[in-house]
Amino acid sequence: MTSYQAGIAHDADHNWLQRYSYVRAGFSFLWVAAALTLARENLAVSAALLIGYPAWDAGANLVDAFRNGGLTANKSQAFNVATSTVMTIAVAVALTISMNWVLAAFGLWAVLSGLLQLSTAVRRWKTSGGQWAMILSGGQSALAGVFFLFQARMPEAPSIANVAGYAAFGAIYFLVTAVWLTIGRMRSRMS
Repeated sequence: MTSYQAGIAHDADHNWLQRYSYVRAGFSFLWVAAALTLARENLAVSAALLIGYPAWDAGANLVDAFRNGGLTANKSQAFNVATSTVMTIAVAVALTISMNWVLAAFGLWAVLSGLLQLSTAVRRWKTSGGQWAMILSGGQSALAGVFFLFQARMPEAPSIANVAGYAAFGAIYFLVTAVWLTIGRMRSRMS
């Protein structure tokens, strides 16, 4: 592969990660808006959103992993796909028990997926910009998960609003990454 071909391949990867980050941010912002409006008064919408969030994460990680060499080449994302898939089922089951169980499931998922996201960002650090935001996001997700696990043990029942704050921070981190990549790309074109 010539240096020109390598440059084109790197630019394609950079473009993918930029678009991927914008899509992840957009989805999360829409999810938060729906959670804080439509889901407040409608249990079916709330349930669908709560099940859909880890399912979306599983699908997004799967697509990103395949776009970047497959699950074998991206072990942290492969584990994240599996974790998010299992937690989608766990959230569905927990919804039949109580919102405390749902929040506990989200807590466990946030810890695991946060650590896996952090691992993916560290691996991408050398080849992609904006990964500092994903490293922060992964770390904060793991901490938020611990807080969810603690909160789930409280006597008062949580609501989807507890998860909405977590999703909002995730949206902000993906948006920061996308903007960082966009600015980096503009700078490299100007030089």
